[in-house]
Amino acid sequence: MTAAGLERETSASVIELVPGNPIYVAAERQAHQLRKLESTVANLQRLWELEPTYAAVDKRSVVSDAEFVYRYVLGCRPLVLTGHARDWPAMQRWSPADLKTRFGGFDVEIQAERQVNPRYEEDKGLHRRTVRLGDFVDQVLAGGATNDYYLTANNEALRRPEFAPLLDDIGSLPPYCNRAELAERSSFWFGPAGTVTPLHHDTLMLFHTQVVGRKRWRLISPLQGPRLYNTNGVFSPIDLDAVDLAQFPLFEGVNVLEVVVEPGETMFLPLGWWHQVRSLDVSLSFSYSNLALPIANQFTYFDPRPRTIPAG
Repeated sequence: MTAAGLERETSASVIELVPGNPIYVAAERQAHQLRKLESTVANLQRLWELEPTYAAVDKRSVVSDAEFVYRYVLGCRPLVLTGHARDWPAMQRWSPADLKTRFGGFDVEIQAERQVNPRYEEDKGLHRRTVRLGDFVDQVLAGGATNDYYLTANNEALRRPEFAPLLDDIGSLPPYCNRAELAERSSFWFGPAGTVTPLHHDTLMLFHTQVVGRKRWRLISPLQGPRLYNTNGVFSPIDLDAVDLAQFPLFEGVNVLEVVVEPGETMFLPLGWWHQVRSLDVSLSFSYSNLALPIANQFTYFDPRPRTIPAG
């Protein structure tokens, strides 16, 4: 205050009044309630980590419906399924060349010029481009590893009749999936090695099947959210490939799970788990959220962004 040109005595007298200010009192009460909530979830996280296999993501070929719900849905544990996609025609058919042959003349929406903007996913609307799929296949195959362009779930291609044959290539589904909702609750992904989906959490549970190529998933418990500097929607500014503890000191000690999902394997992402995903190869993937559970796969999250107070 004095550096701004105010007199020291005047500044000191104003500061003495702050603890009794009703706005300060209300804010302090809310801060204490937040600290209590953070301590509660930190204690629960400590209990979760006592489970001997906590740090390893289960890979299972077969899981019964009852165990899937009890251990992975209600137990909120990530899981990689290795068996159910064996009968998928996509496993024998899908490839960049197949995409170009069957769908190359159709337009698709991609994200482009991602590398110039560290917030490319938060600002995804600025990176939308419409291209012919055949041209994009050529770009992916010729461009090598890069995060600059990616056909992501936001393309909505599977809602268009010309891409319906892709859905015909999907065979057996994991436990508790409603096939009648598959067309409306699925997405197609295609891109080069090196694409990164930055650290975030989804607002529902989903499956993500690798058809071509591998992806490395890094996962963080939803109970660790208070340590991830989540101030914007569902995103964290932390890059798990280059964590800056000087900028994000609360992240120190956070337990990060890691698993590589191979072709034919499916990640089950339980509710609220933070994840950052990197493609290790040219990748074709299929994600779907058509879970038919006792509770609807729809959940509400508060947006942590502060409200803008109109001037005047």
